[in-house]
Amino acid sequence: MASSTPRRAPTACVWRSTSSFPTTYRPRRLLRAEGAFFGSYPEFNVRVLQRLLISTAILVATGSSALAATQPLLGVRDGKVLTVDGLRFRDLDRDGKLSPFEDWRLTPDQRAIDLVAHMTLEERAGEMMHGTLPAVGGMVPGRGQGYDLAKLKPLILDRHVTTFITRLSGDPTWLAEQNNAVQAIAEQGRLGVPVTISTDPRHHFQFVAGASVAPGGFSQWPEATGLAAIGDDKLVRRFGDIARQEYRAVGIHQALSPMADLATEPRWSRISGTFGEDPDLAGRMVKAYIQGFQGGETNLAPGGVSAVVKHWVGYGASAKGFDGHNSYGRYAVFPAGQFDLHVKPFDQAFAAGVVGVMPTYAILKDLALDGHPLEQVGAGFSKGLLNDQLRGKHGFKGIVLSDWAITNDCPETCRDGFPEGQKPSFAGFSTAWGVEDLSKVDRYAKGVNAGLDQFGGVEDTAELVAAVRASKIPSARIDDAARRVLAIKFEQGLFENPYVDAKAAAAIVGSKAFVAEGRAAQSAALTLLENKNGLLPLKPSGKKVWLKGVSADAARARGFVPVDDLAQAELAIIRTATPFQTLHPNFVFGAMQHEGDLSFKDGAADYEAIKAASAKVATIVAVYLDRPAILTNVRDKAAALIGDFGAGDEAFLDALTGAAPPRGRLPFELPSSMAAVEAQAEDAPHDSKAPLYPIHFGLTY
Repeated sequence: MASSTPRRAPTACVWRSTSSFPTTYRPRRLLRAEGAFFGSYPEFNVRVLQRLLISTAILVATGSSALAATQPLLGVRDGKVLTVDGLRFRDLDRDGKLSPFEDWRLTPDQRAIDLVAHMTLEERAGEMMHGTLPAVGGMVPGRGQGYDLAKLKPLILDRHVTTFITRLSGDPTWLAEQNNAVQAIAEQGRLGVPVTISTDPRHHFQFVAGASVAPGGFSQWPEATGLAAIGDDKLVRRFGDIARQEYRAVGIHQALSPMADLATEPRWSRISGTFGEDPDLAGRMVKAYIQGFQGGETNLAPGGVSAVVKHWVGYGASAKGFDGHNSYGRYAVFPAGQFDLHVKPFDQAFAAGVVGVMPTYAILKDLALDGHPLEQVGAGFSKGLLNDQLRGKHGFKGIVLSDWAITNDCPETCRDGFPEGQKPSFAGFSTAWGVEDLSKVDRYAKGVNAGLDQFGGVEDTAELVAAVRASKIPSARIDDAARRVLAIKFEQGLFENPYVDAKAAAAIVGSKAFVAEGRAAQSAALTLLENKNGLLPLKPSGKKVWLKGVSADAARARGFVPVDDLAQAELAIIRTATPFQTLHPNFVFGAMQHEGDLSFKDGAADYEAIKAASAKVATIVAVYLDRPAILTNVRDKAAALIGDFGAGDEAFLDALTGAAPPRGRLPFELPSSMAAVEAQAEDAPHDSKAPLYPIHFGLTY
């Protein structure tokens, strides 16, 4: 985990003894080192000892100059506040005494250790769940007209779950109020543990349930691929900093991003969330993104948003591009032997002090690492990938959060899809690849023993507790996991004030300045592939244009005159998207995701429009590149050809008219044919034969 930042002078909690205790106070390390001593006194309660040691540290701290610490703002609804030595503290457990975990003068790690010592097994198990905030009236879990607080209350107060993803989207003030209502429930808990609220990305254009969230009132930016097309580390860090401010303003504390996966398989449906297929470029972007969100060079700052980099590791090498949310897409393959390239961007995430890592769903098919074949299970159950590689070889100390639903039972609809004629749903959804036939209790045990600290999308504390009581998981692993999760909450200041100013959120989220910066980035990310006869930039001056996929109002605002009849037009402007197929409509994610063929075909409406327009007037074609489109039979028809990575019509027209010229360069190559795509290796970057446009290609005016 990222190094903790004390709330006071770093010398305030130092042992003043010449004993064999370590100089810096580290109770957990001490307990491990002296395990034999404590084991000889079975009546000695180790949890009591932990509390005793921390209490001793407090006495040392309060006897030093640390009392000059700054009083933080406390957020309280119906809880209590203590005053000690003229300072105010939240009395989270309502016992009238200042416990170490309530004392903001101690470091986050020290407070987390003490809090774990107060917790029951059930409460510690609750910290290992990453649930979904239930919503009213939504078809997709978590989406709707507001949180269902009646359903949420027992999850927090009875199951002790204190980390949830939000899928709500809407007015910032309303969203902040909704999140404050969640914290008010948490304040009623026995120990008053605040809720960490996470989100999938919500600042971009592509929206797929379970992978991203509609922007709502947030500033809107190009996709991650668009940020990579610009390739400016400082801009990416600035985006992360703006997103951090907007997230925290509405009460969101954790970003389930960035994706450090390499987009080496052109057919893969998750490419727009990545930084492309160049491992060095992706690494730079990942590092800057995390620094912006977390607020520190190599750590999580108190006002930061904790980042969870994903998906460890090799997700972008999905066989035939089929996605791991689906049973038919559960394998990642490495025919070119390029696994190490897929690790490189993650190393940059570690260098930035990323707080969390999310393993991929995929089974890394028939892969051996350091001479040891990997067990053929999803990465969340792989001790080789989590304990040996992530923790051991790469030294990661933070939380490891599973992707969603890996412990759920996998019925026939999960394995084979829904019957023909039945609409796919999230009922029975699971991603328990390789462990489908284990019991749920055994799946939890296998995940924890492999290295997981938290399970995504579930609230099954009873199964986790059962695994511990059956001695399938060492109790110490539960302690370690809970401590890691809680330390992040302390680091972010949630134990002092988990509430936000809902009215202030409206002034921060989607502010004019933030929106303007996002719009400028949208224009900059556009990638000019063809500009025949110097057609661009355009001078509107009453030019008659035929439009497809472009707002007529936005064109008029630029001085164009939209016409409905091609025969009257002087110019045509067409915005379209990369072609796709729906090859697996009987799977819930297969029905939503773009798969298969990347080429434009006769008979497709947009391609027919391109042919018709280009036969009469000069035609500008912009293609949204959520995957690397094959443009071989488009290039010859377009007077100007643009790769689009997420831009509104206003930003798009800014680029066409030169008000904000495009300056993107392709973050992946654009293949020349589907035959070339099918022949390339899923794990190797930019390796298709004779690409139409090579990686990093891009023209300027």
